[in-house]
Amino acid sequence: MDPTRLASVRRALAEDQTIDIVTRGARSGEPRTTEIWFTRVGDEIYIAGTPAGDGTQAPRRRRDWLANLTAHPDFEFVLKESVQERLPALATVITDREERRRVLSAPETAYYREATGSLERLVDEAPLVKVTFTRDASPLNEAR
Repeated sequence: MDPTRLASVRRALAEDQTIDIVTRGARSGEPRTTEIWFTRVGDEIYIAGTPAGDGTQAPRRRRDWLANLTAHPDFEFVLKESVQERLPALATVITDREERRRVLSAPETAYYREATGSLERLVDEAPLVKVTFTRDASPLNEAR
């Protein structure tokens, strides 16, 4: 990625919020596109959600996108707001309670706490995936 484009993508990762993720179906292996929010906490990029998936306090719901990333962690992170770019990435589902608490209690994830009404419920039930860029997008992992 040329330096000008790299700077534009870094800015989008710092300022944008809505992306598409292109995953492979957990069972079918077919491409699946999901519009979703991402958030940056410190130097890391995360995809998170509320337990119910719709910002309410409803019971926890299964997420196809999470099942897909669990089965096939390689995916495309598609920027589509301030810049259009398809970035190869690797998903790591965060299960460690202390890491989950650190990320979900950060100021950047306040929306999820407010929507859920409970940090503990988020730590216990919310989907949380760390994004690592791969191949030609790997320079984005350095000093974001």
